[in-house]
Amino acid sequence: MTRIVAQSVTNVPIVVQDLDDSPASRDLIDAFRASLTFHVAPWRPDRRPDEALTQTAARAVLIVPKGFGRAIARGTAAPVQLLVDGSDANTATLVSGNATTVVQAYNARTVGGNAAPPVQAAIRLWFNPGASSAKFYGPGIFVMALSIFPPLLATLAMAKEGEQKTILQVYVSSISAHEFLLGKILAFVGVALAEAAVLVLLLLTDFGVGFAGDPTPFLAATLQAVAFGGFLLVMLLSGLLFPIANIPAGLRWISNIVWGRYYIEVVRDALLQGGGWAATWYKVLIIGGIGGVFYGVAWRTMRRMQLRD
Repeated sequence: MTRIVAQSVTNVPIVVQDLDDSPASRDLIDAFRASLTFHVAPWRPDRRPDEALTQTAARAVLIVPKGFGRAIARGTAAPVQLLVDGSDANTATLVSGNATTVVQAYNARTVGGNAAPPVQAAIRLWFNPGASSAKFYGPGIFVMALSIFPPLLATLAMAKEGEQKTILQVYVSSISAHEFLLGKILAFVGVALAEAAVLVLLLLTDFGVGFAGDPTPFLAATLQAVAFGGFLLVMLLSGLLFPIANIPAGLRWISNIVWGRYYIEVVRDALLQGGGWAATWYKVLIIGGIGGVFYGVAWRTMRRMQLRD
């Protein structure tokens, strides 16, 4: 898990594509492996390295070109490329800075302080090349708005039914718990989807983002997410405002059962990364599973009240 503490990052997963496979290239890779900032994650050599960013298997990719070792031996410029996931502009800046520090330390150890540094890191921000904060916060604002207003409307409606005692008519009627709950959920989903459509329009116009790939995971996750809410947990424990790694360890486990944690990742993938189902299928399933648990609890409670009467 990537940790971000006091403007520093540790344990950032990075994959490496070594096209040179020389002692010099392996030495450079070992420098990244020895750094506290990076963790070199396994990646099959037959797969494109940028797919690791799309599928969130890594936050950065180091590409060492052919001829790197010969350039080091000759004392000429030896450029390498570093692709950094720019969907989170702040973290991308920290990762880029730490990568530059590793390369500088490698140069100082290889040729000394007086010679010209041979290794030059060309850093490219993936998904968000302009490091726009709007593209990072836009999906977060979308999730936050969707987690506030529809649940609030549903809560007010249920509170009004309790005050007017109309809920008692449901308990003594022939309507089943499934029919009652599904009727409430469908009305709730209709309002939430209308709000989601307005919010998506704002994202496409004011925040300058668009669908980066297959939008169907986003649509499927949205349909599930609008069926239940929970503003406080989504706000504090989903990684929407700050990284989950910064949450105290005693509370961090709760984020594993907060639907917003997975939904914000699906939204960012749809609007920035474009990994599609391959990168988000399990997150969509988790959202649906959490929703199913909430529905099951509500059904059991409703059914018990009907049987009591």
